[in-house]
Amino acid sequence: MKMDISLSKVAQVVLFAHELDRAEGELRAFIDGLNEDEQAELVALAWIGRGSFEPTEWEEALTTARQEKVTPTEDYLLGMPHVADHLETGAEMMGFDLSDAEDDLL
Repeated sequence: MKMDISLSKVAQVVLFAHELDRAEGELRAFIDGLNEDEQAELVALAWIGRGSFEPTEWEEALTTARQEKVTPTEDYLLGMPHVADHLETGAEMMGFDLSDAEDDLL
């Protein structure tokens, strides 16, 4: 399974989300700057991380994220409790390790 969004971009969203009280503006701008495919993949990854979809249902999660988008992705993700944890868990469940990408950003 390949994602269009780079692990460094996912890691950047996770780091901003962990620092939401001081980085909300940067997080909103960063997500808004992603293309539609990358935004849909972030949502699908978060859904997998919170257990709404299984890793084997990646394509279905992606299709659902595209079809059900009614609000800006940044608003949707910021309204999701524990979004950083869900993204980290989702990436791990999909077989991706964000730790190196996170270390490179720190």
